[in-house]
Amino acid sequence: MAIMKHQIPFMKMHGLGNDFVIVDSRISPIQISAQIAQGLGDRHRGVGFDQLAVINDSSDADVALSFYNSDGSTAAACGNATRCIAQYEMDRLQVDSLSMITERGLLAAQRYGDMVSVNMGHPMLDWDKIPLARPLDTLRLPLDGAPTATGMGNPHCTFFVENAEAVDLAQLGPIFENDPLFPERTNVQFAHVVGKNLLRMRVWERGVGMTLASGSSSCATAVAAVRLGLTGRKVEIQLDGGMIYIDWRDDGVWMTGATLHVFDGVLTTQFLESLR
Repeated sequence: MAIMKHQIPFMKMHGLGNDFVIVDSRISPIQISAQIAQGLGDRHRGVGFDQLAVINDSSDADVALSFYNSDGSTAAACGNATRCIAQYEMDRLQVDSLSMITERGLLAAQRYGDMVSVNMGHPMLDWDKIPLARPLDTLRLPLDGAPTATGMGNPHCTFFVENAEAVDLAQLGPIFENDPLFPERTNVQFAHVVGKNLLRMRVWERGVGMTLASGSSSCATAVAAVRLGLTGRKVEIQLDGGMIYIDWRDDGVWMTGATLHVFDGVLTTQFLESLR
């Protein structure tokens, strides 16, 4: 298909059902506004996604990435989108490792068979780095359920419960996402221990809602489980969208899982102009 002036090609990808629209701005430069992100994220009138990711050139890494939630807000980190883009870029370059820079910092990616692994960096455990609204013990917050707070470039609030399946995520997720304790809002996870180093987790994502998977949430939940003495540092997490593997190493939190490039498309001039 010929790409006419002002039309923008995109990819639709997902990691365990956590779905993304990805625009390679090196090919077709695009300036993303909150209005454009919202319009693209509309599953009825746009394309639909959990996050929008934009790829740019970088002098400090192989690629630079920026992320937007479906409500138009920005995100400093998006683990599964990072893995998806790592797969795309490694396939394009025919390499098995590369570096990516995000607002979170410099991230390393590696290919492991048919899966992709990304080092999401060291977790932030201090209240002001997450951030919280005031100095608190991040291991057990003064909220009902005593959740654990973790920063992975974005804030996370993890509840360990008897049965994550029984939690009314649609009701509780937005309550905790917008709690005054989190000045930048927060991602919310509910998890329970299934077996040795095996967790079941469900996610309410900041600026998105319920998702089938979340990479940074998986990292945060694994870190919280280690801090609470529930698991070791190498953890398998069963998400609504499938299994993800987290390994909290000395150099950061590594996240490994499947990715899928679903289809390519083109944003038409008519659609883009409707968002102005």
